Amino acid sequence: MAYVKPEEIVENMLQAGAKKANLPVKQLLIRGFLSGAFLGYATTLAILAATQTGWGIAGALVFPVGFVMIILLGLELATGNFALLPIAVKDRRISIERLAVNWSWVLIGNLLGSVTYAYLYCIVATKMGSIDPATIPTLQRTITIAETKTLEYAKLGFDGTITAFVSAMLCNWMVTLGAVMAFTSSTTIGKISAMWLPIMTFFGLSYEHAIVNMFVIPAGMWLGADITVADWWLWNGIPVIAGNLVGGMLFTGFMLYWSHHQPTHPLK
Repeated sequence: MAYVKPEEIVENMLQAGAKKANLPVKQLLIRGFLSGAFLGYATTLAILAATQTGWGIAGALVFPVGFVMIILLGLELATGNFALLPIAVKDRRISIERLAVNWSWVLIGNLLGSVTYAYLYCIVATKMGSIDPATIPTLQRTITIAETKTLEYAKLGFDGTITAFVSAMLCNWMVTLGAVMAFTSSTTIGKISAMWLPIMTFFGLSYEHAIVNMFVIPAGMWLGADITVADWWLWNGIPVIAGNLVGGMLFTGFMLYWSHHQPTHPLK
């Protein structure tokens, strides 16, 4: 059968969390780098689709291509790991130290991949700076998105920080659900179809995803957005990573674990 039952899904989540936790640092960095770059590709594609069609939801329809590549190639995305590794710790399959190693190095890899792609994208999009980004609709849209994700929160002060945090929680509830939905089928087309839905949902609703922002904010800065590195991390980076962590860990990881986990030695 192509469909996988919820109890088996949770067991697969636990096995995946344990496997990811035991990867060497080199693999975490390489796989994290590729994931960051692939989400950068998907984000530029989504911005292009939304700009060309004038239909915002068009971006959400195509954005999941990056996530599909990440999942099918077994790469490392910190936001997905926020759901898988904590339950593996809870089930005593890995240590909290291995969780910390995975999250730290994967985040670094994601950041490096996202920023590298952002820089290379800006080189091509502006023809090495010979074109004014303001004259190209997709680049102007990128600048606007970057400023909205930072300066608009800054205007609200503490309320902006809370808004970014909650938006990130809601985002990673869907992103981690996308990772889990890949376990619901044993066929490739089934996996793609299942994970497409929640990923499309979060992007269409414009919730905050830390790794997407690791591309779009630096890209916006290089294209001329009035943003500093401090603006990026104070008003978006830190609260969004925290919100992604809480949303993925609690709403997807632990809630599914509490709902469907079958202990190896059930109480009699």
